[in-house]
Amino acid sequence: MKIAMIQAPLVWENPKINRTYFEEKINSLSEEIDLVVLPEMFSTGFSMHPEKVAETMDGETILLLKNLAKAKNLAITGSLIIKEKELFYNRLVFVFPSGEIQKYDKRHLFSLAGEEKIYASGKEKLIVEYLGWKICPLVCYDLRFPVFARNSEDYDLLIYVANWPKPRIQAWDILLKARAVENMAYVIGVNRIGVDGNNHPYPGHSQAIDFLGNFTIEPQESEGVFTAEFDKSKMDLARKKLGFLNDRDVFEIK
Repeated sequence: MKIAMIQAPLVWENPKINRTYFEEKINSLSEEIDLVVLPEMFSTGFSMHPEKVAETMDGETILLLKNLAKAKNLAITGSLIIKEKELFYNRLVFVFPSGEIQKYDKRHLFSLAGEEKIYASGKEKLIVEYLGWKICPLVCYDLRFPVFARNSEDYDLLIYVANWPKPRIQAWDILLKARAVENMAYVIGVNRIGVDGNNHPYPGHSQAIDFLGNFTIEPQESEGVFTAEFDKSKMDLARKKLGFLNDRDVFEIK
């Protein structure tokens, strides 16, 4: 599977400009890509003012993602602010080339920023089946909670989309590698760069890691599109040979 990670300097609370940016980046992809991964809240930055920028599942950003996925024959995933039944969600969407959408609402809301006071928490883990791969997409703060990411579904690829700030970027790097090793799965982490409307700096460090914890793309610090290519057969062989997942514990998440 070929995956394009777009590391972007998001424009604060400006969906129109951010939509144009990602549209241009995706349309400019020159090689065949199976999946494009965007950051958390890619249309606004990590805003605690959803009443100003929230959209619906019929809004302009979702429509754009559907059109791009169909036109480029690829899947796109990332999170954005969605309003549904008077509640706001930090919602990850996975848009298939057909235009079909599956969704995951961020479960672990970032209390340090008061996210849980503004957004509703998701309850269900999502496993996407795409091109013969089982994919588990999660959002930012979810990275700190390994039990929720535990590979009880035998997924192949774990994705984290984020607005992870510079002061704690070491944790991002460490935990992404840990999730790859403990779950024997490929891991993609896509973070933003630049400074947000609250003057919080973001250093990027988007990266790709294999099932043994080796970088296939080292943490990147500049704006750009970075392409990872993963081989499922190599992972399957390693899992069969080493058998670590056979010894995993079973957890019940309430």
